[in-house]
Amino acid sequence: MKQKEILSNIPFNNQDEDHDVFSYETPLRPDAFEKDDDLKIELIEKHFKEIMHILGMDLSDDSLKGTPRRVAKMYVKEVFSGLNPASKPVTKLFDNKYNYDQMLVEKNITFYSHCEHHFVPIFGKAHVAYFSSGKVIGLSKINRIVQYFSKRPQVQERLTVQIAEELKKALKTEDVAVVMDAKHMCVSSRGVNDTNSQTGTANFSGKFNDPAIRAEFLNYINSSTVM
Repeated sequence: MKQKEILSNIPFNNQDEDHDVFSYETPLRPDAFEKDDDLKIELIEKHFKEIMHILGMDLSDDSLKGTPRRVAKMYVKEVFSGLNPASKPVTKLFDNKYNYDQMLVEKNITFYSHCEHHFVPIFGKAHVAYFSSGKVIGLSKINRIVQYFSKRPQVQERLTVQIAEELKKALKTEDVAVVMDAKHMCVSSRGVNDTNSQTGTANFSGKFNDPAIRAEFLNYINSSTVM
């Protein structure tokens, strides 16, 4: 299915019917960063060990005994590292000396996240575009911004908006577009067990509210050719 078709069939605030639509800020407690990473790993290891025990797993088995520690380190240092502001990428702007005034697009940015409703993976591609306001950003920084906000428990709608808002701040422009396609393991590996469905979300601002410019962007991310 083409991206434009996906977007036309999925409302922006698509949510399970028993979940509310959240603010684009990730819900965190005020004391979220009072514990250091080592203590968080120690506590998560302890609690995950108890979960495995309740499930009936034999933690004396060589294959399992290190699992609680591995899971704890993975949560804190890898898949949820985007919860920590210290992990936020530092963005540096450069003068647009070449006076490039057309749309810049970076498409097919691979991302991995986790559904905050079931803590199972969300994965897919992000497509980002902007018009320079006189400054440009290193291309890898766009990827890093996508990865930073992906590495936390998420809903796709919030993730899309967070990436867009951060890019607008970093680039000092409202002329930003973000489109995301994703597979949700909470849909494909449990519940309805639908392995074919995909979710699309988008955030358009500034010049991308112009239908012609938006269409140019959507056509480009659906093509294999250069603009």
